Amino acid sequence: SRGDRVGAYGHNSDAYLIAFLACARAGLVHVPVNQNLTGDDLAYLVTQSGSALVLTDPGLAARLPGGTRTLPLRDAGDSLLARLAAAPPYDGPEPAAEDLVQLLYTSGTTALPKGAMMTHRALVHEYLSAITALDLRAGDRPVHALPLYHSAQTHVFLLPYLAVGATNIVLDAPDGDRLFDLIEAGRVDSLFAPPTVWIGLANRADFATRDLDGLRKAYYGASIMPVPVLERLRARLPHLAFYNCFGQSEIGPLATVLGPDEHEGRMDSCGRPVLFVDARVVDEDGKDVPDGTAGEVVYRSPQLCEGYWDKPEETEAAFRDGWFHSGDLAVRDADGYYTIVDRVKDVINSGGVLVASRQVEDALYTHDAVAEVAVVGLPDERWIEAVTAVVVPRGEVTEDELIAHAREKLTAFKAPKRVRFVDALPRNASGKILKRELRDRFAGS
Repeated sequence: SRGDRVGAYGHNSDAYLIAFLACARAGLVHVPVNQNLTGDDLAYLVTQSGSALVLTDPGLAARLPGGTRTLPLRDAGDSLLARLAAAPPYDGPEPAAEDLVQLLYTSGTTALPKGAMMTHRALVHEYLSAITALDLRAGDRPVHALPLYHSAQTHVFLLPYLAVGATNIVLDAPDGDRLFDLIEAGRVDSLFAPPTVWIGLANRADFATRDLDGLRKAYYGASIMPVPVLERLRARLPHLAFYNCFGQSEIGPLATVLGPDEHEGRMDSCGRPVLFVDARVVDEDGKDVPDGTAGEVVYRSPQLCEGYWDKPEETEAAFRDGWFHSGDLAVRDADGYYTIVDRVKDVINSGGVLVASRQVEDALYTHDAVAEVAVVGLPDERWIEAVTAVVVPRGEVTEDELIAHAREKLTAFKAPKRVRFVDALPRNASGKILKRELRDRFAGS
């Protein structure tokens, strides 16, 4: 019935998108679920959302908690697609602008996921902001390769692109071979990917030799792009229009954009607020700080969620005095451009001095032997938190060499005290590095 929550637990497909549109039209609340979740993590989302039904790929249904009511999305005689094809057009009442349309769960990189309550009104404003800020046009040929449960891929790109009439290609995953083939064949000219995917593409042996001239628009976001990586991409693809897309689930998720003509001289910036977003930088008391001073970014916007599903305390903590508190530490300059310093929870207290993990990561990315890096603070008797770099190496390199390199680029107290080498960094499906897992893994080392 109207207002019921309906889970969506499947891989990218036409059926997955149609399920969202069908739920929206019928007045149901769509609950996208990470298709990689299993066990307690999966049970938490299904239970916490109170989903009355879960639409799922047949191969995933067995993972769901016992007693979960399910319906196949596709590839079955009684699937959602089959039923919709055989059913008459739905003629029920139109949903209201203030009705909930989706529970958009946060990524859970620092705590249990929270269901951001998105209304029809919020998402329509989000789509208009995306279309105008990102120059989305009917003639573009976008490819959508991130999971569709991820808010940026769906609400910043796929649905706004559908709204303007573009032809869209949806892939199961951001596979480099398929992406490069599509670009060379002239079928794709616009791509959104998080920094981790762009880094992976740039690290491919054929990155320098493939014909990528057909790509016209490059969108990046979901986490902070290391400036050295962006410089490398722009040097290899000078014809490409780069857009930095910044925000978070609670605001639809697009909050600020740095456009192609704004990168020069400010490549570490996430740009300025989009059409329907007001932003400020405030201190711990919620008062504006001067330009050039770090503080927390707060937002006011019709794109914002109505709070967190069944979490009144978390809602009260995040929404104060009419503004949403983002948890991002940022600086605004005199021209209104914002630069994210760090997540408030990722800032490292090293000997009583605060160190931004992003700055240390950017310094290490300038070393040729660093393929990927994440910097975290680990408990330390002397330093309170020791600046620790977790590095995926490219070739031979030692801990001492990387620490010395960082000291050449940074003030000494900001350089890593330790370096740990790994084969891969843990991340969620949207490409965000899970620093909480790194802190847990190396806390006793």
